[in-house]
Amino acid sequence: LVPFISMLFLTLLLLFLALFPGAFNCCTKISDEIPKGILRRVERFEIQKADGLCHLEAVIIYIEDKKFCVSPRIRKVKKWMKKNKHKIPRKNPHGRKQRRTKTIKKKRNNN
Repeated sequence: LVPFISMLFLTLLLLFLALFPGAFNCCTKISDEIPKGILRRVERFEIQKADGLCHLEAVIIYIEDKKFCVSPRIRKVKKWMKKNKHKIPRKNPHGRKQRRTKTIKKKRNNN
């Protein structure tokens, strides 16, 4: 009976992780202060919205692959984000929509 319950629990856990992959990437606590020196070292940042799985609005900053969560309401952070929009990772690396290319069929000459 114990192996069955363990297997069932493991299966449910894996199912939950597959259905809600972002559930464990949400900021649960945010800082209301951040030194300017830390902002200078930020490599990239993301904006977490308070909808869906995450229930807290936050700015996630990455320094040397470490994640820090700060309040988006901090004046210093707002000003810094405006200057550093280029540090937001884009889905399309070129920053614009990909153009569809048309294929042109050549007519065959039967001469």
